[in-house]
Formats: sequence, structure tokens, C-alpha cells
Amino acid sequence: MLTVLLTRHGHTDRSEPEQYLGQRVVAQLSERGRADAERLADRLEGVAIDRIISSPLGRAVDTANIVAGDVAVETDGRLAELDYGAWEGLTVEEIHRRFPGEMEDYEADPATHHFGGGESGADVAARLSGVVDDLLDWTEGGDVDRTVVLVGHSSVNRIFLAYCLDVPLHDYRRRFQSDWTSLTVLRWADRENGPVLLLANDVSHARGVRGPTWD
Repeated sequence: MLTVLLTRHGHTDRSEPEQYLGQRVVAQLSERGRADAERLADRLEGVAIDRIISSPLGRAVDTANIVAGDVAVETDGRLAELDYGAWEGLTVEEIHRRFPGEMEDYEADPATHHFGGGESGADVAARLSGVVDDLLDWTEGGDVDRTVVLVGHSSVNRIFLAYCLDVPLHDYRRRFQSDWTSLTVLRWADRENGPVLLLANDVSHARGVRGPTWD
């Protein structure tokens, strides 16, 4: 059985005003972001974690290292945030001004629109499918339950959920939320039937909740 604990990096020094932080903008965890990651670490302290795999972007790696404890942090480029191209570092207002009409195309179908000339949602789903296959291969054929923490980003996490739960990809922004250091839990009993969603976008650790509340 495979259990995936999915989280997003913490709040950053570029999070306000809200802007598109993809792969090219350097953003560091803020004091708030580090504190929230520490609260998530406290929540997961009693959880048996076999692996922690992070996006290679600094804000995600820093979050993973806070959460990791004694588990070595691995990085996987397939978990990197969606490449927003020319939109990166811009607010919604700036995108409307510099690229008239593009935001409307994005809202209409984020699965196929190439943001700022960068990636589309479908491009990201294609790379994430390999992550899912690799994790299922890792647990297949054994009787031992495995738990992995994935540390990603807002768009990549929502696309991951849409892909895993067979939600139409054009709905990933409408159907899912991925707040900073939130916790979402998926569990696969087998490959064929797909995962069960046990917990979604939960931030109760910010209020002191600890332990595996999804079991």
C-alpha cells in the first residue's frame, strides 16, 4: 500500500503581492513560511515516513528539509512548479496589462494554454505521470506499507491531484486548492483502482493539531 502526503512549500518573500512564481524566479521562505513548515514537521513527527521527495526549487527544498527530520531529502525535477514563461514574477494585474487576452485564455482552459509561452497544464501532467508510476513501482510486489512526502507547488500539486483522481485536467484550478504547507493525503491499495483521497488541503497543524488524523 502506498500513502502519499502531498504538501506545498511555505510562504515566501515573493508571495505578497500574489504573483506567478514558476521555475525562474528565486523566492526564499519567509519567517511565516519557516514557522508553518515547522508546525507541519511537528504534526508529522510520529508518522513513519520512508521517503521525502521535493521539487528542486529552493523554496520547496527548504520546506522539505524542515519537515524531513532524519529522512534524507530527495529532489525530482518533475515536481518543479509549472513554467509560466514570460508571466513569471508578474501579478495578475501586470499580466492583464502586458499580455491582453492571455489571462482569459488561461482561465478558459488551463490544461492546454501555454502560460506566457511556457508550459501548459497537460505538459505538467505528462511529467507527473512518471512520478506516480515510479512510486507505484516502488511499492508493487511487497507486503510492506510505504509512505512518501512530496513537496511541491500550487499548480503542480493541483495538477497531480487531477491526474491521480481522474478529474478533467481543465478543472484542476477550480476543483482543488493547495495552500502553503497544507497537507493532502492519497492512498493506493493497488494500481488498478487508483487512490482514495483521505485528506485535502488541511492546515490544522497551524492550530496545533498533530499526528496522522487521516487514519
